[in-house]
Amino acid sequence: MKIWHQSFTVLSDLGPYQDALKKHFARVARPDTQIDMHGMAPGTYSSNYPGSDIRHAALFHLHGMQFMQAGVLAQEQGYDAYAISTLPDPALREIRALIDIPVVAYGESAMLTACMLGRKFGILCFIEDFNELLDQNVESYGLKSRYAGAAPVGFTFNDVLKGFEDPTEMIEKFKTAARRLIAQGADVIIPGEAPMNVLLARNGVTEVDGVTVMDSLGTWIKQAEMMVELRHACGTKTSRKGFYHRLPELARAKEMFAFYGLDKRQPGV
Repeated sequence: MKIWHQSFTVLSDLGPYQDALKKHFARVARPDTQIDMHGMAPGTYSSNYPGSDIRHAALFHLHGMQFMQAGVLAQEQGYDAYAISTLPDPALREIRALIDIPVVAYGESAMLTACMLGRKFGILCFIEDFNELLDQNVESYGLKSRYAGAAPVGFTFNDVLKGFEDPTEMIEKFKTAARRLIAQGADVIIPGEAPMNVLLARNGVTEVDGVTVMDSLGTWIKQAEMMVELRHACGTKTSRKGFYHRLPELARAKEMFAFYGLDKRQPGV
């Protein structure tokens, strides 16, 4: 089984994070699962690394086009599944309406699995402006009644990168923020962005005061494996009726990528 992992970061710029991801994937995935890591095209963040861009709806939407193009490449290159590895699930609906291999997403898979682990889940993230987007995603996934809310974790993307050397301070800040969400009714905590998740997972943080802390990356891997197996064993696949599901001609989609200049940008590896 081959899974295309798609990050919101330029992975080649982030050596410690890239290495931590590789080790985590190797630990969690089945021995016969191959996860090939891809990031955004080099130069995507020439003036502004990803945190600030994500807080703006227009910039987030533009970045989503790279995720769409990468999904098409994943299908053309024979991957069994395409996995979006960032909490806000950019262009998830559009990608599922564009390609015919299983598509899983970090945020959606974590939220759906959290509903099997507790009554209400909460999300900790780097950027408070995320809350509006997360609220919208939760509602579109039909999970509003199971959602305790989102809150800032109290540190930044760059803090996490430094924390791979000494995670003590980051872990304590995470636990403090988690306790605030627990007081609001959360009995499952989703570590928002993937760098935070892998930092916690590699240091064995699985609960705070008896409340489950999810390994959202691990969930993402296992759901991708499951969707591939369901397709092969049972024929289960994405519905293909209506505006949000009917597949266009792939040749036409590629013409449009070329028109908008996306064909000149290849995902980073």
